[in-house]
Amino acid sequence: MNSILMNQAIQAFLLEDIGQHDLSSDSIFSSETMGEGVFIAKETGILCGIAIPPKVYEILGGNVHFEAVKKDGDTIKKGDIIATVSAPVRTLLSGERVILNLMQRISGIATQTHIAVKQLDDSTIRICDTRKTAPGLRAFDKYAVQSGGGFNHRNGLYDGVMLKDNHIAFSGGITEAVSTVREKLGHMVKIEVETETASQVKEAVQAGADIIMFDNRTPEEIKQLVKLVPDHITTEISGNITLDNINHYKGSGANYISLGSLTHSVRALDISFNSKGGIKA
Repeated sequence: MNSILMNQAIQAFLLEDIGQHDLSSDSIFSSETMGEGVFIAKETGILCGIAIPPKVYEILGGNVHFEAVKKDGDTIKKGDIIATVSAPVRTLLSGERVILNLMQRISGIATQTHIAVKQLDDSTIRICDTRKTAPGLRAFDKYAVQSGGGFNHRNGLYDGVMLKDNHIAFSGGITEAVSTVREKLGHMVKIEVETETASQVKEAVQAGADIIMFDNRTPEEIKQLVKLVPDHITTEISGNITLDNINHYKGSGANYISLGSLTHSVRALDISFNSKGGIKA
């Protein structure tokens, strides 16, 4: 994950949570009071975000010794120690909630992605995310998908063209939409076209799309639509795909399956931070 983006985001998160100061911790402990703590997994899943605690502690003032026991992408089980830390108690307590909120969320995304890859059980098809991320957390969410064994779709509206149904409707058709984009953009930008019927797929091929999405199609329909697409055009499946039915798309012949649920329906992975040994002299 881009360290500059992470640093800026964490600063904003800490400002939101702490404001001018931490009334609870600052009222009890001096800035010199030191303590030790440990991050522990409370359930099985895929870890993501091990770089977050030291970054939070650095922003809060440093004087920290952080030792990671696990790394991003590792499988963690209930009771596993993820990391240990020694730092001023104020730093440990003031940063605890921001650290856990982020780590639990993105570890949940990594875990969900890992499950999706295992459920699909097809190395010829890559699982990828969408733009259905929480505002302000896209960089974290997309990094988590990578940590879970998935791949990233475009990061935003700025790094790839995706012509969806409304783009096509307002433009007057797939051919018109693709042609207009081609006239204005350079050769480094890829164009994806969303399709729902065989005729749309054929039109997208003729129009020169780089990627063709089969939207809300059954596995049986996908197998037929893929035959209409030349090998040099990338294919993607999307819509109404869940962890319960994703295995039905195994062997469908497409290159990617995009899942919005990886990031828009997150169940946080339970991770705790506990004090260790009380206050250090």
